[in-house]
Amino acid sequence: MTVRPAWLLPTGQTREDTRLAPLGTYTPETELRTRDGVIPGGAPFAATGAGAMALQIAPGRAVVQGTTPQGAYPVALDAPQTVTITDGEAQFTRIDTVALRVLDQLFDEHGQNLARIEVFIGEATATPSPPLLPPACLRLWDIRVLPGTSAGVGGINWSSHLTDRRRYTVAAGGIPPGGTAADAGAYDGQYADHDGQLMRWSQTTASWRPVVERHYVSTVKSNTYNVPANSYIKIQWTGTDAMSTTGMWSSSATTRVTAPVGGLYVVYAHQVWPNGATQARARVQINNAGDVQLNYLPSSSGGQGHGSARPIVLAAGDYIEMSLWSGAALSNVPGSYSKLGLQWIGPA
Repeated sequence: MTVRPAWLLPTGQTREDTRLAPLGTYTPETELRTRDGVIPGGAPFAATGAGAMALQIAPGRAVVQGTTPQGAYPVALDAPQTVTITDGEAQFTRIDTVALRVLDQLFDEHGQNLARIEVFIGEATATPSPPLLPPACLRLWDIRVLPGTSAGVGGINWSSHLTDRRRYTVAAGGIPPGGTAADAGAYDGQYADHDGQLMRWSQTTASWRPVVERHYVSTVKSNTYNVPANSYIKIQWTGTDAMSTTGMWSSSATTRVTAPVGGLYVVYAHQVWPNGATQARARVQINNAGDVQLNYLPSSSGGQGHGSARPIVLAAGDYIEMSLWSGAALSNVPGSYSKLGLQWIGPA
């Protein structure tokens, strides 16, 4: 037997079937449903062109979820299997799907108990889409079949018209590779690998959050500016030289640095004062209110700088702004004299 299902046949399940098919409890989707998918390890169910219109599927193991009453089927393909793709239509492109399918006579009308690699033919239209699959099917590959495609005219270009649709599943508590933010988590604390970044599912926010969560921004100012006498002026930043999270600074709100999540932050400020500055001070405000003084200089003979840091608690969406004050007016202060940074430490 090439495709070996476990717990499907009324009789005759072999010891090899049981050993080859994946065992255990796999990632749950609901109370009774399992996240179906390919079991990682090597290149399970890899696809290779085996002819103009033929595709070879490599061995692999998988879990195929049927309807909720059916449950999930452990399946193993123990030898390569080749499928043939039907010639293209006359006018429009279609998308076919190669899938792993389980037939169970207790739940479908086919009267068979078996698992197989099957090709589902899509509808040829001006805007083709992959075919819908019946229950107990696991999509592996999509194939774009252009109009008029056949072995006689060169067949399918496997390098450009074959799309990998395999998704992965692992034992409960494991970390499946190849996930995306579109894959909703099943339980609080579930882990997943999103393109190399370890993510954790939060039921509270119904979203994936980085396991090692980092939020920071460092602003820069490239142009000169003036500081009026005896009046605070907000620094308008021209960009950033480091930013972890989109929106912490933007050109639509040049004075603001915004907290993307709530928690404890450290704000960093550095200011170099030119010659003539008196009673010079730098402060930050939260949401255009308050007065968090960061440094003070009675007078400057030029090139005197101060750096400071202070912990502050911010809610998601709160913003800070840096302002300067001098008892004497200052002109053409280099933008490089000013610096503001914000770093998230963790939840408050």
